[in-house]
Amino acid sequence: MKINLKLSWKIWLLIIALFLSLVSIFSGAYLFQNGVVVSSIIPNSTASVQGFKAGEIITAINSQQIKNTEDYSAAIQNLFDSNDSMKVTFDTDQGQVIYYSNIPPQIVVDDLSPTNLKTGLDLSGGASALVRAANQSMTSEQASEVAQMINNRLNVYGLEDIKVSPIQDLSGTNYVSVEIGGKTPSDLESLISQQGNFEAKIGNDTVFQGEKQDIASVATSGQQSGLQQCNQQSDGSYVCTFSFAVYLSQSAAERFAVLTQNLSVISNSNGNYLSKNIDLFLDGQQLESLQISADLKGRINTQVSIQGSGVGATENDAITNATSQMKQLQTILQTGSLPFKLEIVQLNTISPLLGKNFTDTILLAGLIAILAVSIIVFIRYKRLKASLALILTSISEIIIILGIAAFIKWNLDLPSIAGILATIGTGIDSQIIILDEAKTKLMTLKQRLKRAFSIILGSYFTAFVSLIPLVWAVAGFFKGFAFTTIIGITVGILITRPAFVDIINRIEKE
Repeated sequence: MKINLKLSWKIWLLIIALFLSLVSIFSGAYLFQNGVVVSSIIPNSTASVQGFKAGEIITAINSQQIKNTEDYSAAIQNLFDSNDSMKVTFDTDQGQVIYYSNIPPQIVVDDLSPTNLKTGLDLSGGASALVRAANQSMTSEQASEVAQMINNRLNVYGLEDIKVSPIQDLSGTNYVSVEIGGKTPSDLESLISQQGNFEAKIGNDTVFQGEKQDIASVATSGQQSGLQQCNQQSDGSYVCTFSFAVYLSQSAAERFAVLTQNLSVISNSNGNYLSKNIDLFLDGQQLESLQISADLKGRINTQVSIQGSGVGATENDAITNATSQMKQLQTILQTGSLPFKLEIVQLNTISPLLGKNFTDTILLAGLIAILAVSIIVFIRYKRLKASLALILTSISEIIIILGIAAFIKWNLDLPSIAGILATIGTGIDSQIIILDEAKTKLMTLKQRLKRAFSIILGSYFTAFVSLIPLVWAVAGFFKGFAFTTIIGITVGILITRPAFVDIINRIEKE
């Protein structure tokens, strides 16, 4: 069979764009691999200490094959159904992890993606928040500063797949958008909205604050940070205590020495302590009141120990609560306080199952729409080749859009999917214009197709200009729609429409 390589540069451009798009979508993806990927790990947790790494793929637990997150959840639930510690072997693509504990590993796992396409929260699941300054307005510079501080807090907390960005609506109001994919810790809301004004006081005098000039560093691992002990209370509940070291600046250490040098020493059954405690406050609420050892009186001490506790109905609940509170407090001390109080304008939690079902339905509807239009085109023009050309061109356009999205790592959300559907619609409209002009007998075929393309070009610039304001409208809600549609119509005008014109030209000449 002889292959005709005498194709125009327009068709070759379409073929090359399709090839590169498929490479972008599938290259390096887990197309035929089973397992779950570790997307994030709670820092300083047992899982972190015993060797789990973000990005590794768990393929088996105690020799039981793990194909997806449902298999992982079932295996973990069957293993950790009691308070007894046990040894569990996790097989990963980077070797084995021997895990020994009485609680499940504090990790977040996700299914392996068969493509390089990244989906937004409304498709993959997770949480999103839109925040602004409470009772005042933010400048664009302040919004950028707040976005960076929130990003630092969430990164310290051990979360991945985070997108924090300042945005502005058409009225000029500045917001901060926070998006976190996958499973989200329950205290996400407090981490975002909490101003984080931390103070340590002796009496009414401030010893140090959670600011860069007072805090040199915060211990988050090793012997200087972690849970201390768990005890059962008389009512059956559990209390677990934690402590971690904070290293003060020289000026803060000197203030501590001045404020303690005149305090008296009190003896009790636990030892010798100063007459006043050091009280810890967060946003005006007292967290703890700690005794000060007598041997620290009047000393310039750059290291202090912050202590706290967590409670729970079971020991595991108390451990989780204490670990969460410790990490939250460490985060505040490491990142400092926000310049002003924030309020959450909108907070959404999305189920990944809902997003998947919706995506499948939308894609199916899009394919049915293309097929239906192609049938109508066939009935009207009585040309099977023209109908096939319309189907293939429309599908090619979608593949190229997805290829570009995979290459630039653009998150496809529901507005983006709507943009793809809008692109399909405008693409079919343009192709019908080309088919109608091709049937007109008033001019030569070349003149007719040239006139059709000029109409399409004018329509492109009109659509492009009208889509630009949507990038900022409603605090950026329509950004995905606008951006994806702009990509789609630009691909159409540069690649798929010229190729379709050439294909119709060849069909009409036959």
